[in-house]
Amino acid sequence: MSETTIGSIAGRMPKFIRRADPAVLTAFACIVLLLFLGSLYSRSFLSPEYLLQQLKVASFLGVIATGMMLVILLGQIDLSVPWSVAVGAMMAAAAAAYGPIGVALAIPFGIFCGVLIGIVNGIGVAYLRIPSMIITLATNAVAQGLMVVYTGGFSPQDSATGAMRYLATGFAIPGVPNAVIIWALIGAAMVLMLTRTSFGRSVYGIGNRERAAYLSGIDTRRVVMIAFAISGGLSAFGGVLLAGYASKAAQSMGDAYLLPSIAAVVLGGTSILGGRGSYLGTVAGVILITLLQSILSVMQMPEAGRQIIYGVVIVAMLLLYGRAPASR
Repeated sequence: MSETTIGSIAGRMPKFIRRADPAVLTAFACIVLLLFLGSLYSRSFLSPEYLLQQLKVASFLGVIATGMMLVILLGQIDLSVPWSVAVGAMMAAAAAAYGPIGVALAIPFGIFCGVLIGIVNGIGVAYLRIPSMIITLATNAVAQGLMVVYTGGFSPQDSATGAMRYLATGFAIPGVPNAVIIWALIGAAMVLMLTRTSFGRSVYGIGNRERAAYLSGIDTRRVVMIAFAISGGLSAFGGVLLAGYASKAAQSMGDAYLLPSIAAVVLGGTSILGGRGSYLGTVAGVILITLLQSILSVMQMPEAGRQIIYGVVIVAMLLLYGRAPASR
């Protein structure tokens, strides 16, 4: 096929397709493929009830991945997600044991604890110039140690509050889980922040070249610290929702969200080096990973097989993503 013919075909495509990130289109194409494969294995896979349940499960990962995306856009990484999630859940549940005031402040207190972790990460990266991989691993270990000391090494006994359970499992709008609404609101706020505010433009600028952003007058250290604080707060909020979903917190509840939160962001087209990416891609990455996990679970595949297939799919998507810019 000649270049003229290819150009003619491309010219007839809708404008939004021509301008779309190839990685985002690839992610959505894989979602369609997974839905098709799932429907071949089980007829109930495409039922509205099942898909809504999967969207509800995806919303927990979506909230956590939102904060991770903000950090990755800076060209950084947040490896403190596992225990930021656990701290948010455990501290929110623990606050509920202190009477009506504790119940009322449980959710804000859990999020506040995550923000504190994020601020420590941000100070380490922005002001002390410690590599984000090192400082976030360190804060993750410290948070784990503090929670083990708090619980005495045993499973937390505190239960989630009614408000936590309502946010995670209730229906403020008939037929639409609250968790999905919360993810949509957080996502809309993130899109507005990244596209309509100077802070969002600063995040992209720092991710592209921090030195140039600094010379242009951006307070790069403040932006980095705020981004890590937001990431910590959203991770903790994800933990609060998970605790509400399970009715109680668990020490290892955040372990399963580190790799998926990073993979969802990167598979959606956000550059791991920072400076490029859209929230729509992150949404696609979250749904893609959730559907993949669901299919492997429905097939009752052993854990070893799930990990192999999960890793192969992620590597394949990253290879496709890595080649996308060269095809433009």
